[in-house]
Amino acid sequence: MAKARPAEGRLADLIRRYRSEPAVAQTLRSTAAATIAYVVALWLSSEPAPLTAPLTALLVVQVTLYSTITTGIRRVNAVVAGVLIASGFSLLVGLSWWSLGLIILASLIVGYMVRVVEFVPEVAISAMLVLGVTRVADTAWDRVLETLIGAVVGLLFNVLFVPPVWVGTAGESIADLSRWMRQLLLRMGEELSDHVSVETAAARLHEARRLDNDVAEVDAALRQAEDSLRFNPRVKEGLLNRVVLRTGLDTLEICAVVLRVLARTMTDLARKRGDEVLFSPEVARSLHELLAHLADALVSFAVLVTSQVSESAQAAEDRLAGELASAAISRDRTANLLLEDVQRHPSHWQLHGALLTEIDRILDELDPEHRSRRLMEELDRSAREQRERYPRMAAIRQWALTKRRRRPQAR
Repeated sequence: MAKARPAEGRLADLIRRYRSEPAVAQTLRSTAAATIAYVVALWLSSEPAPLTAPLTALLVVQVTLYSTITTGIRRVNAVVAGVLIASGFSLLVGLSWWSLGLIILASLIVGYMVRVVEFVPEVAISAMLVLGVTRVADTAWDRVLETLIGAVVGLLFNVLFVPPVWVGTAGESIADLSRWMRQLLLRMGEELSDHVSVETAAARLHEARRLDNDVAEVDAALRQAEDSLRFNPRVKEGLLNRVVLRTGLDTLEICAVVLRVLARTMTDLARKRGDEVLFSPEVARSLHELLAHLADALVSFAVLVTSQVSESAQAAEDRLAGELASAAISRDRTANLLLEDVQRHPSHWQLHGALLTEIDRILDELDPEHRSRRLMEELDRSAREQRERYPRMAAIRQWALTKRRRRPQAR
């Protein structure tokens, strides 16, 4: 029993990483699909080593079902087009430097014609690979068969073994972004108690600008999560989940932009004040408290966006409402104190006003009513786009809904 536990632990860790890390899932799924495709090709193809089948399966299998269906079809078209071009060339010429250049040119042109989009180079790659191993015309069509076997196996693999849903990974990325923003706000607030030099304020501004890179990484994780929700039979409310996450990230992105402007205002104020402190001790304490409430509200908002259980979402919404209420009280108190501070530095009134305006913008973006309104607008827009993109499907749904409503009246 002592020897079995480490193996069980490693297996459990592998399963956990499979469900939480897309790279691990992609590696395992691609390996399994390629192996199955090779075994099937050994049964059906006359070639002794049908490597085109696992090659195609590697190209087809994606980390989400939606990506497999959309990009997989284009990949298959690219590979099949390359194989057919190489088969035609193998009937006419052998492999030489001029025939290689000609087949690359023809493959790239055909790739644009069949609209394989980003997989145009794969047409030429497939053609070169097949031409290199298909010197005899009789075996060229076996390569086509192998390609189809790999494509079918790859598609069926992702249909039968649906990839994981990456909502949790995207939620962790959104939560991490909110925590980074929180830490920046807390540091800015803590530094107000001492003299803030221009260099210190500029360093906070640089950190705020780096949030753009963090937002881009979260956006990539969210796009993968959105793809994992599409066409997934295990997800009942895919559209709602996608819209909730997307609108949540949009709100945090706007807050990141405003935070960058806030840091720039602090830098300008430090440059204006020179060796003086930015604010009086009372104003600094009030502003520190206000930034702390904003920081906690950002994290509560991220928890609200990423909560999947209704009870957890309600608790997160209550915490967010409490933080926003405390921030509003602290904001009004800070505004009154800043008004008194302006009398000592009348030439800096515009920076004090900009500071309050940027705080108000963050509070407005995090407001639950604003979020609900934005959520409904995005749901309506998504539904409208679906109707415009698939009018026949929308007509069938409308007909079924109308018939269902009339059925009780007929009784």
